[in-house]
Amino acid sequence: MISLVNVNKYYKNDEESLHVLKNINLAIAPGEMIAIMGPSGSGKSTLINLLGFIDKQFEGQYLFEGKALLTSSDEILSKIRNQTVGFVFQNFSLIENNTVFENVELPLLYNGYKFHQTEEKVMAVLKKVGLADKADKHLKQLSGGQQQRVAIARALINQPKFLIADEPTGALDSHTSEEIMKLFVDLNTQDQVTIILVTHNPDMVPYCSRLISIRDGEIIEDKALRQ
Repeated sequence: MISLVNVNKYYKNDEESLHVLKNINLAIAPGEMIAIMGPSGSGKSTLINLLGFIDKQFEGQYLFEGKALLTSSDEILSKIRNQTVGFVFQNFSLIENNTVFENVELPLLYNGYKFHQTEEKVMAVLKKVGLADKADKHLKQLSGGQQQRVAIARALINQPKFLIADEPTGALDSHTSEEIMKLFVDLNTQDQVTIILVTHNPDMVPYCSRLISIRDGEIIEDKALRQ
């Protein structure tokens, strides 16, 4: 599904050029659940910005389903990103004044759906993450774990080809983190959702099927963890 070939990324200013991704070669197949792990400053965030079609200023080749999409215009690329990838963040990135339903509905509206067309889809995905009874609640009425489930539902609503979860348990306690990771595993194994999980927490890695370790902008390890 995803293929990076000899990808290099530089940040340049007037005085120097910083080489932040170095000869990255990476293939991701549909249905994988991958952990990308590395210390702060290793290049994890740069890599996922590239994978998520946010950053297209790099050297090398990014093929998605055999096509080099990053030559597209910003408008086309934005539409592809909305339909292709779902993002889950550490801080949830939800809209506080909206209900659970409205937060999950929003990507559908961006994608051209009308208000009367969204209810069935939103309720189905809320049921999938165990929040069907919370649709009319506001965020302040939810726990941190429930808010992250809302964020996951929002990421799934357009049926993306893959999810990028950036430190999704970073703001949660260990028990809630375990619940969220089990939800990701269920989505991966039962619904075949492809998941790219970025973490610095080794406790999250065993939930995944593959580990990619990155340090100083280079992939130093790529190994299978479970079938």
